[in-house]
Amino acid sequence: MDASASTGARERWLSSLAGSLLFSSRFVTIWIATAVLLIVCQIIAPQTLSADSMSTLLPLATIVAMAALGQMLVVMTGGIDLSIAGTISLCANVVVGVSHGQNDRLLTTVLVVLGVAVVIGLVNGVLVSIVGLNPLIVTLAVGLVLAGVTANYRLGTANEAEVPPALSTWVFEKPLGLSWVFWAGLLFTILLALLLRSTPVGRRFQAVGANPRAAWIAGIHVRRNVVVAYVGSAVCASVASILLAGVINNPGSDPGQPYLFGPIAAVVLAGTSLTGGLSSVTSTWMAAFALTVLNQMLRVLGLNTAFQFIVFGCAIVLGMVISGDRIAAVLGRVLQRPRFRTLLGEEAR
Repeated sequence: MDASASTGARERWLSSLAGSLLFSSRFVTIWIATAVLLIVCQIIAPQTLSADSMSTLLPLATIVAMAALGQMLVVMTGGIDLSIAGTISLCANVVVGVSHGQNDRLLTTVLVVLGVAVVIGLVNGVLVSIVGLNPLIVTLAVGLVLAGVTANYRLGTANEAEVPPALSTWVFEKPLGLSWVFWAGLLFTILLALLLRSTPVGRRFQAVGANPRAAWIAGIHVRRNVVVAYVGSAVCASVASILLAGVINNPGSDPGQPYLFGPIAAVVLAGTSLTGGLSSVTSTWMAAFALTVLNQMLRVLGLNTAFQFIVFGCAIVLGMVISGDRIAAVLGRVLQRPRFRTLLGEEAR
């Protein structure tokens, strides 16, 4: 009985260790890559990490992170959201159009923007989950529709219109030396992480991403969670649009265009598989920060726009090659080898 109990304990210990290694290895790559990037920046372009540069970089990274966190929710369900750029463009212009630059209309404006985002998310979610259409085609089409709606909406909004002064002033205030945009994004990230990890709703949502069929067998409403993912993506994009509108003051016709592929890249670099599965909120934020730092470093080095796109694209491809998802797969095969399990079993004793 003692030998049997000891063997069982070792097996449980091995399973727990393997699970911990697989989970952590999936998301650790981006942290290592970011550390290497910061070292490289310090060597070849130290101005990138100067106080003045970081005061601009952190708010921009936060906006990318907000959009990336929304994309993460959708990718966890095995989908993709190409309407994020259109959502940001429309919502940023709604901030100007509804507020008319008046501080007393700011709260109403925020509620309207969130309402618009919920409608966009519901359209995407229903067409993908309930109707069963391809998420790539659906969100691309919705993004095109939003681009047209934004162009038409701007016809009734003066080009010189700006966001309320209270919003533009707030985003440039720096408590503890950092913009309110960063602090708001950090709070949002922490709350989302707690929601996914520490609440029954979040755990059910992660179960749908990890294994939709098993989640369905367990009685979880898979389709409902997919719809929630798309609504969450649109809401995250709307939050990013409000922050972006405050930073640039006058959004212009297409302020969301730079956020078409960046959030997708951040989610992939953070270790989330595009086929769906578990993800890490903090790693996604870190990936968005790394991409923003890389872009800023290229600007500091004085590279022209064409070369910036080349380097940026190569970095994303390299990140996907060494992504946490691939490392986790390799590590999983290693852990399954009998010799490795025997070695760990002997060490456990």
